Amino acid sequence: MANGPRRTRRTVMKTGAAIAGLGTTAGCLGTDEDSDGDGDRAYSVTMEPVGTVEFDAVPETWLAFTGDYADMGVALGQGDGLAAIGLRSRYAAHHYEELPGVAVDPADLTQLWDGGTDKEMFYELEADVHVVDPNFMINRLGWSRDDVDEITETVGPFVGNTIFSASYDWHGYTRYSLYEAFEKIAEVFQERARYEAFANLHDDVLTDVHSRLPDERPEVAVLVPKSAEPEAFYPYRIDEGTQSKHWTDLRVEGALAANGVGDAQATGSTIDYETLLEIDPDVIAIRQQGAVPESAFERGIVSFMRDHDVASELRAVQNDRVIYGGMTYQGPIVHLFQLERAARGLYPDEFGDEELFDRERVGSIVTGDF
Repeated sequence: MANGPRRTRRTVMKTGAAIAGLGTTAGCLGTDEDSDGDGDRAYSVTMEPVGTVEFDAVPETWLAFTGDYADMGVALGQGDGLAAIGLRSRYAAHHYEELPGVAVDPADLTQLWDGGTDKEMFYELEADVHVVDPNFMINRLGWSRDDVDEITETVGPFVGNTIFSASYDWHGYTRYSLYEAFEKIAEVFQERARYEAFANLHDDVLTDVHSRLPDERPEVAVLVPKSAEPEAFYPYRIDEGTQSKHWTDLRVEGALAANGVGDAQATGSTIDYETLLEIDPDVIAIRQQGAVPESAFERGIVSFMRDHDVASELRAVQNDRVIYGGMTYQGPIVHLFQLERAARGLYPDEFGDEELFDRERVGSIVTGDF
């Protein structure tokens, strides 16, 4: 996709003179003066796999298919412009309820997935930018290259990279870390100051957490239940994808990869309790969608496994080491919440019910009062 600079819809509607002389290198946000509030200055952003996209104004409306990029945009103060999301249930916006001045209701967003994703929806939404990896549209959602090019040229550009998983064989280009991708999206919205504020907060939190981790780290198996009272699970490897960031930040070992179990995102396969018993991980982390209180998790998953003939033989069940695993898509805000809950679950003696980051500080960055 990185054939050359792409113009936004706004630029195409003009003569093109406004972008004459622009460089094609990303990172054009040199100062806070450049990166905040100067919405009329032409600029460019370079991000694989698309390449360089040229903007003549900061996008006002946008969409994201996955919740990681939606979370990035909200973190950058762009929540009001978010028009659509792939699946509302997989966007962890409930965490914003703890942040003063921050609110996004997924019910207000158009859902892009309904047994498929129709490109006519993109025409109806008329978003200034689509924060989605175009290769995700092709390889996961069934679009053609012509579909992507058509929407790019007649509605608005795609800017994004599939960062949540490292298991897709079609992803042969650069995969960014969470904060590398976040920095690119900050360039799109010209929000360098907010990005840097989050990066500093992130570094502060990790410095504190890392200083308190025990020397011995457990092997963790991350699983998604196939049903409400599960007899089988979709296995998710702890890998370089951002879906694993809270686990890699806590420096745990991945039990599934160590035992040759493939990732469900690549294989679509499940594992049963007998297979899980062969692995017998130290900790089982159950990934679920939406807001999952501790009491509901205990009733719905932990109690069921304790009473199950085979599951009850697992060390993690016997040792009360079945914990909540978070959601798949995490941007900078959701990651802080998921890191905190994972740290509490893995190391309750060290972290207990402690809040590992300042909610007021996060809210102030999002609202611009920092």
